[in-house]
Amino acid sequence: MKVAIVGTGYVGLVTGACFSEVGIDVICIDIDEAKINNLKKGIIPIYEPGLEDMVQRNVEKGRLSFSTKLSECLDGVSVVFGAVGTPPDEDGSADLQYVLAVAQEVAENMSDYVLMVTKSTVPVGTAEKVRTTMNEALKKRGSDLSFDVASNPEFLKEGAAVDDFLKPDRIVVGVDSNKARKLMDKLYKPFTMNGHPVIFMDIVSAEMTKYAANSMLATKISFMNDIANLCEIVGADVNAVRRGIGSDRRIGRYFIYPGTGYGGSCFPKDVKALISTASEVGYELAVLKSVEEVNERQKSVLYNKAMKYFDGDLKGKTFGMWGLSFKPQTDDMREAPSLVIIKKLLAAGAKVIAYDPVAMEESKRILGDSITFAKDQYDALVDVDGLFLVTEWPEFKLPNLKVMKKLMLKHVVFDGRNVYDIEEMTEAGFDYFGIGTKKA
Repeated sequence: MKVAIVGTGYVGLVTGACFSEVGIDVICIDIDEAKINNLKKGIIPIYEPGLEDMVQRNVEKGRLSFSTKLSECLDGVSVVFGAVGTPPDEDGSADLQYVLAVAQEVAENMSDYVLMVTKSTVPVGTAEKVRTTMNEALKKRGSDLSFDVASNPEFLKEGAAVDDFLKPDRIVVGVDSNKARKLMDKLYKPFTMNGHPVIFMDIVSAEMTKYAANSMLATKISFMNDIANLCEIVGADVNAVRRGIGSDRRIGRYFIYPGTGYGGSCFPKDVKALISTASEVGYELAVLKSVEEVNERQKSVLYNKAMKYFDGDLKGKTFGMWGLSFKPQTDDMREAPSLVIIKKLLAAGAKVIAYDPVAMEESKRILGDSITFAKDQYDALVDVDGLFLVTEWPEFKLPNLKVMKKLMLKHVVFDGRNVYDIEEMTEAGFDYFGIGTKKA
């Protein structure tokens, strides 16, 4: 079975590598020549645990290849996955120009039946636009070739994407023909043999499932952040509250950890897109609008704590920052809370020296020389007036408090992930501020 995947970003590359890992012949296509040349050498453009080894292994075995020419890669291909970007427009709606461009190019160059599968996160109704685009292109060719469309949204967590793909909670597939269903069933058989379910449904429902899932998770995060802020005001401890509600199986313990807000490529974009989709049909998603508002406010919570601690004057002060990526195990800086905090600190006249185990190069690309980049976590503490812990990388969880105290000019820690114990930090001589926690 031969599969083509268009787009070698986060979703496309993980999908291609994992399909090839189970013996499927995969060709990944991208218009970025530099990226494709690097991939051919085994150099991958993103950080994802386990992915680089998997790509190199399957390239060597001839199951995974790369190209910049979609038109030259369709011979023998029965399934084409579109995994290109869908960036938000100014109104929050998803920009489908790249999705539809792929559909058109496939229709212009296909020589046999093709199942066109949308892997990108797209609004409800996209599959019909893909179908219309392909029909028009085939008509212009004077061709009577047949095709099907399908929706196969991804549910990958950055930092655990390879494992998520190989051992999925579920595989959602939207189809409207038996032929398409049989092809998708065959494609995913290696993953379902160990009991991981494929949930077949209509295409519109599959498109909605992706947005609904991410919006639900985003809702849990914003809800818990709101509760954490209220806990601080009334004198409760959000960590105790979290344990109390997390033991309820209807709620569960996942995604109820307070912090500095969600970021990344999925939640912010998908929440905006679903709000926009509802607006287009005359419906207001009031809960999701609040989710988005709470999240944007939460990204400033550590900065606000610092302003209060320093009596509203941060000018001339220097702050260390541990963690820049939006979460651990990724170099993704999209919508990262660290960027909001840094922007506000710089605007207030402060300086920032930051360290991240993986995201330094991406951070330098985005931030340039506006901040100083440290060589390690302790280098980021030399003569600083305070520390912001923004991303809970494992190496930050048990620091040497004596070394920290010796290096820092002032001993205050603003912990955006409630990593540290309040009593321990206080006993070590630090002023400590978490999210939704009481003072020791």
